[in-house]
Amino acid sequence: MAIRKIVTHPDPFLRQSSKAVEEITPRICRLLDDMADTMYAADGVGLAAVQVGILRRVVVIDTGEGLMELINPRIVEQSGEQEGMEACLSVPGKNAIIKRPMFVRVQAQDRTGEWKEYSGEGLTARAFCHELAHLDGQLYIDLADEVYTDQ
Repeated sequence: MAIRKIVTHPDPFLRQSSKAVEEITPRICRLLDDMADTMYAADGVGLAAVQVGILRRVVVIDTGEGLMELINPRIVEQSGEQEGMEACLSVPGKNAIIKRPMFVRVQAQDRTGEWKEYSGEGLTARAFCHELAHLDGQLYIDLADEVYTDQ
């Protein structure tokens, strides 16, 4: 396991769409391990593979309830609304108030290839939306009326 370099805005790589994972190989499992190490080392709650220079639909999230490893994730249900501050490891020193669903349900494969459902409210719902947007080349700042600089 290793800590990988995080790609930062305005690098155009972050605007590319990620490709589906066709086969879960030891290389994908190593990527999941490295992404978790990188996310924890950077004190983040989520990380998409594109943020470490890999265009694959792979995400890790930990909002305090344990690590979730999501391969080929897709949102299948969302409801409600919340508004709150967001930041991103790929947009260091910035934050913005963003509207997101209050509840989100996601389907994704785990590292064994089994399809599972994950759901969450509040911060977890926000993390699902934020990280899955990365897979389509979108950043939270695209949704912001105003972006603030950390003080």
